Amino acid sequence: METLARAEWEPRAAAHAARVDRLVAPHLARRDAGEQHPVHDFLFTYYSHRPAQLRRWHPGWGARLADAPAYDGLKGYADGTVTASWAATQRPLVLALRRLLAATAARPAHTGCFGMHEWAMVYRADEGGPGTRHAWPLRLGGAGTDRVVESHRVACSHFDAFRFFTEPARPLNTLSPGRDDRADFEQPGCLHAGMDLYKHAFRLSPLVPSELVLDAFELAWDIRVLDMRAAPYDFGGVVLDHTGEQWSPVPVETAEGKRAYAEAQLVFAERAAPVRAALVEVCDRVLADLAPTVPAARVRA
Repeated sequence: METLARAEWEPRAAAHAARVDRLVAPHLARRDAGEQHPVHDFLFTYYSHRPAQLRRWHPGWGARLADAPAYDGLKGYADGTVTASWAATQRPLVLALRRLLAATAARPAHTGCFGMHEWAMVYRADEGGPGTRHAWPLRLGGAGTDRVVESHRVACSHFDAFRFFTEPARPLNTLSPGRDDRADFEQPGCLHAGMDLYKHAFRLSPLVPSELVLDAFELAWDIRVLDMRAAPYDFGGVVLDHTGEQWSPVPVETAEGKRAYAEAQLVFAERAAPVRAALVEVCDRVLADLAPTVPAARVRA
């Protein structure tokens, strides 16, 4: 058990909070004004981790904070540290996430989906289905969007994307990922598998250092941008980020757009690999401390 003096951990906590504030301030301002952003708000609405939770700093498993009364009563904490008794209650979650993360890391990155999951979510949406998921026009119109889906091989391996397919689109998917077999399907080239590293990280909190959770959040932020730029929606005029840059589509219905999308997938897979490996390492340390006789295989970064 490493003990961190207040003079040591407090600056880290302050730096983390400042880093979070820079990222979430626009969202909080929009929320106060009753406004929405079709892309960035996803990280706060689809994922259940609130900005205040993201802002709270944790050192992770195996550290004790000296002179830290503010942590008394927080989930899992006693005497400035996450207790072994609480960590033991999280063992099923740790085991399940470790299995998923390790299985994903062991597969090669596939880049042939070309973001068709978002297109399949609006395929023939006017035929009595739920309609489009976002209140934005389709860049190619309904018929043009349908033709793109029908002219592509749809191969979505991520259940939480596949479950939003329209009913007419579901039979077009060459895979059938389910809620309980994610570890059998997920692969590191999938944008949603990369974004979900943020979900896995905050679900493991406070066992995971908050800096790692925030690394995963920033990765999810950047991936989400590509995910929506390659989507069928017309986001013309939407501001991309604090620089004032506006969105431009990645036209995956064209050869050039496909090439750009696949190249970006590989870049994100490379960025995600050390985050995924670090999460597995946390799981291994927790499991080893709870059951020292159980060996755990290493995952490559």
